[in-house]
Amino acid sequence: MRIPVLALSALLLAACTPVISQRGYLPDPGGEAAIKVGVDSKTTVQKRLGDPSTQSTFSGNSSSWYYISSVEKQIAFFNPEVESRKILAINFDKDGKVTALRHYSLKDGHIVSFETRETPSLGKEMTFLQQLFNATPGVPIGGSGQQSPGGGGM
Repeated sequence: MRIPVLALSALLLAACTPVISQRGYLPDPGGEAAIKVGVDSKTTVQKRLGDPSTQSTFSGNSSSWYYISSVEKQIAFFNPEVESRKILAINFDKDGKVTALRHYSLKDGHIVSFETRETPSLGKEMTFLQQLFNATPGVPIGGSGQQSPGGGGM
């Protein structure tokens, strides 16, 4: 009787063991230290660090590359929690030369609260089946077969 109880206890304990996962870019301190402002270009940065996680999309005369890494912990079926996040931001000028390297972490982030209110719409909300059964072949939607004013009949 003790062996099944011990096995069940071990199984429950193993199910609650947190799973730690590294996501995104794996930091390379040597490669990052080798990048020189004003000397290196996008090509040399890409050779040292690889492709960026993301790039700036709105750029006038300059652009930025972001190398993002994070460590997450998940216990059982719960949502994963971000333990740490590191971001290396590399800024380039219009000629593609490095102008700045900046490091950011999870503490530099800001919580963005999304608006949950809904904009009211006029009219009646209909399900797909209601719309399907209300549609009559040959009759315009929302009409009774009559043309609208200024519709340009014959």
